[in-house]
Amino acid sequence: MRVTFLLSVTLGMVMLSSRVGSTVGAFGDDVAFLRKYTDVIVLRDRAGDAQIAVVPAWQGRVMTSAAAHDSLSFGWIHRDLIASRKIQPHINAFGGEDRLWLGPEAGQFGLFFAPGVKFDLDHWFVPQALDTRPFEVTARSSDKATFQAQFSLANWSGTHFEVALQREVRVLEPRAAWAALGTNPLREVALVSYESINTLTNAGQEPWKRSTGLLSLWILGMFNPSPSATIIAPIRQGSDTDYGPKVLSDYFGDVPPNRLKVTDRTIFFSGDGRFRSKIGINPKRSLGKLGSYDAEHRVLSIVLFDQPQGATEYVNSLWKIQNDPYAGDAANSYNDGPASPGAKPLGPFFELESSSPAAALAPREHLTHTHRTFHLTGPQEELDVVAREVLGVSLTEIQAALTNH
Repeated sequence: MRVTFLLSVTLGMVMLSSRVGSTVGAFGDDVAFLRKYTDVIVLRDRAGDAQIAVVPAWQGRVMTSAAAHDSLSFGWIHRDLIASRKIQPHINAFGGEDRLWLGPEAGQFGLFFAPGVKFDLDHWFVPQALDTRPFEVTARSSDKATFQAQFSLANWSGTHFEVALQREVRVLEPRAAWAALGTNPLREVALVSYESINTLTNAGQEPWKRSTGLLSLWILGMFNPSPSATIIAPIRQGSDTDYGPKVLSDYFGDVPPNRLKVTDRTIFFSGDGRFRSKIGINPKRSLGKLGSYDAEHRVLSIVLFDQPQGATEYVNSLWKIQNDPYAGDAANSYNDGPASPGAKPLGPFFELESSSPAAALAPREHLTHTHRTFHLTGPQEELDVVAREVLGVSLTEIQAALTNH
């Protein structure tokens, strides 16, 4: 049955390609394409079915993954940009479903804006160390690879940082993956899962201080959009007085109600890649998990991440001078779309993101953040079991949440 389902997923990839505006296909096809332009490390579980493709030249990011070599490739890949071999000034959105950035993005301690400039797209630039500079491969085996990099950064206020990063990417064995999800293995579900373990070290001679800006580890995953893709963010129930707002949704202006639904325990957000918008979940509300479900193609994706108990100071990435630069989010989701009428989107794609707490590190001190990604395909009734157990909602609820998007 599992083999039959994987075959049906492969046959459905032609439909998927037509709806996302870029070439999407089997994992093997994506790896062959990437290898025309850069080195690729393919990691697999010991059974040899689940596989991921990692590119050292792009900060050791996981470009895509699959439950088998010839089955659906889950990561969004910007083939046109990669094939052009042209470096873009603001961001090189090569794609990838687990990439490492550092926060905050904006505000008085932001890293993506030069000192003193306006917080707008014209002045927004991803630091080269997080965009186009390669990471060094320090070790590799059949199921994991490790990377490192060291560089300098400056924030909007002019504070300089000496940064060292270490990153390990590892494919999870099926038994470990099901244990992490907290569910019993489902025989008819095809699964790929992996984790990135990311360590940030203060490589300078001075401590990092709240008053001049702190950094955080920030993991972002780009996935293929779909009219039927809905993002799910489970949240902690309780009053706004005790836990803060249920969701922050005005990063780029208000999100229309047909694209965002807020309940006492769940946030639903469109992942159609047609409207530029972003949501954030603060650390008191976040449960350390996000998900998405593409109903048309029966793909359930789940992200689980470290969220230290009691940690409340997270860097704030809002594009403005902030009253509280450490009232940021533990989890975010971004839906791509045109930045202005008639403009082209970056992708399109949607993102599931997690962040570490703000890192007030002394020299040589470090902070580690782990981010795990799971993709499941199979019969809807079995995916429903996982959705209920991990995300707290049924697939029926997910599909009905944004009926007009």
